[in-house]
Amino acid sequence: MDHAVVIGASIAGLLSAAALHRRFAQVTVLDRDTLPAVDAHRRGAGQSRHAHGLLARGSETMDELLPGLSAELVAQGAIRGDLQDRARHVHGGRRLARGHSGLTGLLVSRPLLEGQVRRRVSALPGVRVLAERAVTGLLTRAGSVTGVRLASGEAIPADLVVDASGRGSRTPFWLGELGCRPPREERVAIDLRYATREFRRRDDHLAGDLVAIVAPTPEVPRAGVALALEDERWVVTLAAYGEDPPFAPADFAAYAATLTAPDLHHLITAAEPLGEPRAYHTPAAIRRRYERLTSFPGGLLVTGDAVCAFNPLYGQGMTVAAMEARALLDPDLGAAAFFRRIAAVVDTPWELTVGADLRMPVGDGRVPAKARLIGAYLDRFHAAAEHDAELTRRFLRVTNLYDPPQSLMSPPALLRVLRSGAQRAVPVPA
Repeated sequence: MDHAVVIGASIAGLLSAAALHRRFAQVTVLDRDTLPAVDAHRRGAGQSRHAHGLLARGSETMDELLPGLSAELVAQGAIRGDLQDRARHVHGGRRLARGHSGLTGLLVSRPLLEGQVRRRVSALPGVRVLAERAVTGLLTRAGSVTGVRLASGEAIPADLVVDASGRGSRTPFWLGELGCRPPREERVAIDLRYATREFRRRDDHLAGDLVAIVAPTPEVPRAGVALALEDERWVVTLAAYGEDPPFAPADFAAYAATLTAPDLHHLITAAEPLGEPRAYHTPAAIRRRYERLTSFPGGLLVTGDAVCAFNPLYGQGMTVAAMEARALLDPDLGAAAFFRRIAAVVDTPWELTVGADLRMPVGDGRVPAKARLIGAYLDRFHAAAEHDAELTRRFLRVTNLYDPPQSLMSPPALLRVLRSGAQRAVPVPA
């Protein structure tokens, strides 16, 4: 095949191009915005100024698509560390046990990561990354997509078009123009609001740990994340459902003190602030069910946030985008087969995050019975994981998208949870 066009120079679009270049003589990536010449924030990546998680599975998959990428990022200041041994995890109000997970995290700012990915992809033979090229429509012939039309009126023919344009994807509208049914859209209201500040990092902060995550609970629907970054920085994001965390330094610290663990409050009060605070708002998590369509035009695929835009608090978007890009290496690039493959990728993180979000005090208050049962079990699991490093490891393997959620209820895991509860139920001698 000769030419593939990717709409959007996001992480999803760039990694898609990295996969497609192995199969097409030419790959053209088109982005409507001006792309930064240096490692700076890109206009189309609204969350890039906030804590940005790259899961272990995501780093591993990016290295598959762009060999040596992680080592290049580390050489530029990104930080590697075990995600259990060098991190603080508080879930369900419980501080999970330390240990060695075997999961290597890569801590890196979004501008540095995206800048290096863009440099690597732009250098691939036959790949062009073009800025200020807004795609306004599709070229079609006999019910199949044959290219794209730009706002300038220019037509760019292609053997395959991949829409990686994000939440604002126009594919549902374009399908309607072609007489096809658009995908059913699942929308979960979250009304998630961020406040983020950066701080100067010292070796004594958090006793040398690199990550602190305090997850929300139904009783305290507030969360916080601190990540060590290049250039001796911390990025600290406070998040809440349905309310705005404050920006002012004293108020920011006081708000951190209301979380279910004091770690971020201690860090914020000990560290020197850098730069200006930033806000971000995500009204809903959205999944478009392309895999359930019975007909779809040939020559067109959709990926990344254009298929599923997750609650960003859980840091799964870039990893899922990488795994979906890897699915483009499969010999069958038919729409039905591709959408089935990426649905299998999306199912686990969607189930994890939506189940947690439905327990929060947003939306209509109706929590499905399945979500209540899973939530109750996870509360008990996290209580057991306070004292069991193996349960923590299993939990991190699920949240890093290596194992399915069902593995947390496997017979060995269930036995450890039940034993932990039984042990704590024994009265302590006076």
